Amino acid sequence: MLSRTIFLIGTRYGIARGQSHLVSFISRLSTAGLVIGVALLILVMSIMSGFEKELRENILGVMPQAMVYHHQAIEDPQALMAELKRHPRVLAATPFVQLQGLLSQQKRVAPVVIFGIDAKVEHTTSKLPTFLSPGTLEHLAGDKSAIVIGRGVAEKLRLNKDDSLSLILPNEGNAAPKVKVLKVLAILDTHTDVDNALALMDIESAAELSGHPGQVTGIRLKVDDLFAAPQIVRELMQNLPADYYGVSWMRTHGSVYQSIQMSKNMVSMLLFLIIAIAAFNLVSTLIMVVVDKQGDIAILRTMGASTYEIMAIFMVQGGLIGLIGTSIGLVLGVLLSHWVTPMVQWIERTFGVQFLHSDVYPITYLPSELVIADVAKVVITALVISFFVTLYPAWRAARIQPADALRYE
Repeated sequence: MLSRTIFLIGTRYGIARGQSHLVSFISRLSTAGLVIGVALLILVMSIMSGFEKELRENILGVMPQAMVYHHQAIEDPQALMAELKRHPRVLAATPFVQLQGLLSQQKRVAPVVIFGIDAKVEHTTSKLPTFLSPGTLEHLAGDKSAIVIGRGVAEKLRLNKDDSLSLILPNEGNAAPKVKVLKVLAILDTHTDVDNALALMDIESAAELSGHPGQVTGIRLKVDDLFAAPQIVRELMQNLPADYYGVSWMRTHGSVYQSIQMSKNMVSMLLFLIIAIAAFNLVSTLIMVVVDKQGDIAILRTMGASTYEIMAIFMVQGGLIGLIGTSIGLVLGVLLSHWVTPMVQWIERTFGVQFLHSDVYPITYLPSELVIADVAKVVITALVISFFVTLYPAWRAARIQPADALRYE
């Protein structure tokens, strides 16, 4: 246990202003480096966690977590859904009709993926109702000429609510494509790349356009664990005929998740190196303090201080600097993580710029989610590094001989 005297001396060396200007400057510099490293690492990890949250809750809240298809069409979706929901990890199932086509307005054309949905049960597997005005899906079910388009599609075609457009669907063989005039019922704005190529129709209207009236393309599933979706799909396929096949979100959006994870790991590694470099600046700070305090060390040794007590004094000093730098960095990082999203949105509104475009990034704004486990990892790592880099200067201080140190005093 540290004695009160050793703790007080170490604390005095750490915060006293009576040191040389050079020692004080280097001490403040190493503390500032530690503050910046900890704060930036907490901020960046919160942003990456925000991207993960948006992928998990918004993108995969609109797009299916898992899907079961038939090579032709599913004639009895209710029976298939009942069988799929018998799996203990399947929470809900809804039918859908999927079409690929073009939306045209005057001379402007945009490719889209059209999902025909059942408005009555869509909320059990999707967050679509939360992005639309109340009653929109019910109106969609009652109007066969209505369509909901994503914000990105609307911007490409320069469309607004209640505008008319043409839907062009390819036909098998050399037959002329199907063309249907539709009316924009609403514009879907999820602030993600989903808005660039998604359109919604009533499931019966979409089935008629697909050429299989009364049948559906597939079944959308909601599972209890996103990351277990591939395994759940494989288990379901074992109990279905060979004409069925399954797809999980890892195939459709797995690359986005992997990119986020890789970016988070790479940036975290680089910022951990910044923390390590800032912490190792403590070595030069403590060595200069040792040189500056040789006389004090010699006096303490002649008064009976042991080698371990001298080491403990400088370890307390280094640990105090590391604790102060880490604490300030923690507070600054938490504040930045909390304010980064509204701050970036304010800059975008004020200067008329947009930093994230859905053509490049999965979402159109900078998200942030502070995860306590990530913050704890950063703080513990910074404190551990700060503790271990004090060992060498403390050992150097303990080796100072009183006679040599006091010879020129």
